[in-house]
Amino acid sequence: MQLDGAHITHKEFITLVRYIKENYGVNLEQKLTLVEGRLWNVIKQKGFSSLEEFFNYAITDKSGTEIKTLLTRLTTNYTYFMREDVHYTFLTGTFLPELVSKLKTKDLRIWSAGSSSGEEAYTAAMVLDDYFGAAKSQWDAKILATDISPQVLQMAEEAVYPEDRLKNLPAAWKTKYFTKEPGDQFRVKPEIKKEVIFRPFNLMEPFPFKKPFHVIFCRNVMIYFDKPTRDGLIERYYDALEPGGYLFIGLSETVDKTVTRFEFVKPSIYRKA
Repeated sequence: MQLDGAHITHKEFITLVRYIKENYGVNLEQKLTLVEGRLWNVIKQKGFSSLEEFFNYAITDKSGTEIKTLLTRLTTNYTYFMREDVHYTFLTGTFLPELVSKLKTKDLRIWSAGSSSGEEAYTAAMVLDDYFGAAKSQWDAKILATDISPQVLQMAEEAVYPEDRLKNLPAAWKTKYFTKEPGDQFRVKPEIKKEVIFRPFNLMEPFPFKKPFHVIFCRNVMIYFDKPTRDGLIERYYDALEPGGYLFIGLSETVDKTVTRFEFVKPSIYRKA
């Protein structure tokens, strides 16, 4: 692919792949075409003549914003509300009744890891609100939502979405949990928005959490990692959960049963013993 007379060379590609994998866990070794296709316009728009120039510029940005912008371009962040609804059905049908019968502190901790633009975390907040009803005020049930991308976190904080992102929600929830905005946009209402805390976080860094979680969502994130990175991250999730806590992964993802301590519950749902 030509970039005003230049192109992404094998050396540039390997340098980028190694840096991204070592620092963020994302494996792009077989993604040359994707890298060229998604970075071509960025390199041109920023006035660089090669990937090497842009990459060197990005890694010298002390704020880390440019390299994360680059990473955002190379990964897919599209999602929607009530995606993979089997997980939310499990929350209301199994997990929450189980939790209510056992947990006396009413301190419920959920982590949406790789939260993208916020639909996953806000859906969980709506599920909790709908399940607990008037008793919700008795619970401390904040949801932590993290992502490496500043751009998608900004979208999540704004909490405004096109109507097609809401298509899987119960019809009544569109009125209950959103306000209609101009241009067929919908804004998450403050009572749901305040239940979610968004923070930037790189999953390859040590987990800084003081208390373990009852639920961790990490869905359609580990598809970008190689097997050793996935296996290591899954075991760190195990350590970050309360006994009896659950890990939800994407429906197309799996956990290697031969190396994990998690109990298999059903496809994409795993439990800490």
